[in-house]
Amino acid sequence: MANIDRVFNFSAGPSMLPLEVLNRAAAEITNYGGSGMSVMEMSHRSKAFQKIFDDTQAKFRRLMNIPDNYKILFMQGGASQQFSMVPLNLMGKTGKADYADTGNFANLALKEAKKYGEVHVAASSKDRNHVYIPTQEELVLSPDASYFHYCANNTICGTEWQYVPETGDVPLVCDMSSNIMSRPVDVSKFGLIYAGAQKNLAPAGLTIVIIRDDLPLYPFPYTPVMMDYQTIIKGDSMYNTPPCWCIYILGLVCDWVDAQGGVPGIEVIKAKKAKMLYDVLDASKLFHCPAEPGSRSDMNVTFRSGNEELDDLFVKEATAAGLTTLKGHRNVGGMRASIYNAVPVEGVERLCDFIQTFEKNH
Repeated sequence: MANIDRVFNFSAGPSMLPLEVLNRAAAEITNYGGSGMSVMEMSHRSKAFQKIFDDTQAKFRRLMNIPDNYKILFMQGGASQQFSMVPLNLMGKTGKADYADTGNFANLALKEAKKYGEVHVAASSKDRNHVYIPTQEELVLSPDASYFHYCANNTICGTEWQYVPETGDVPLVCDMSSNIMSRPVDVSKFGLIYAGAQKNLAPAGLTIVIIRDDLPLYPFPYTPVMMDYQTIIKGDSMYNTPPCWCIYILGLVCDWVDAQGGVPGIEVIKAKKAKMLYDVLDASKLFHCPAEPGSRSDMNVTFRSGNEELDDLFVKEATAAGLTTLKGHRNVGGMRASIYNAVPVEGVERLCDFIQTFEKNH
């Protein structure tokens, strides 16, 4: 299948999917596995879809090296729904929780949690506009917190936690939406991990929750039935109709990740792309990266010239060159190149060349 009409899409999400996955989905879209129907038309109670569901869950567990004492939930609502579900289900243990405020979505999660109990800001990078990640030594932890919550990668600011916080006996909860499956993770360190799928895993519409079997759940009496983790666990993610098509695509993405050498193989490619782009930007006299070295994201590279008109011109000319969705978030301006797993090395090479050419011309 010709792909001359494909651009390099640096969107922060929904983001690029591997071309191999799109081509396979296209070939199967009207007749999956000889069923005579699309996955989009299948009953979620059918044997055909149950096999897709089971196979996808098994592939994801193996690639992420998820221990047997963790459940994998396929949900909807995005990370934003998890901002509510986490405190609704966990905060009731002590009525308190620790949160790290390291960017826009971390802050939104923090604000939502305040509706349900006492929130202690255990760490914040707000003092320097979220251009860095606090160190372990800077974390001020509460021994009576029901859990500690952090966002592993901050898409708007372009920062990423390069370590897993140590929180003692307090369960660790992580929003891993924008860097999940980009590096190996020791899942056993976490009580709960959640991730919107639209960055590295699948189309928008699927949210994955990885939850330890013995994580203490204390849902408030007013917790809606669809926002009670126990409901989803007991129904094996099928209390209501799950996002069937997205689950199917996740299975195809898992096959693609496998072909890249699994998550360790993806990490090597990811590091190569990020280094290439940061090296060009650090050598530039026109552009600079606000995120501090040591805290920089390998997924979302933010940069700017300091001149708004010049940044707008950069985005316009890049789009014309087939390098799209590079405009930075409205909160911070500048540019943002989201180089998620499916963005090929060739796309980052093209962007690097474009940056250098643009600088020479302007």
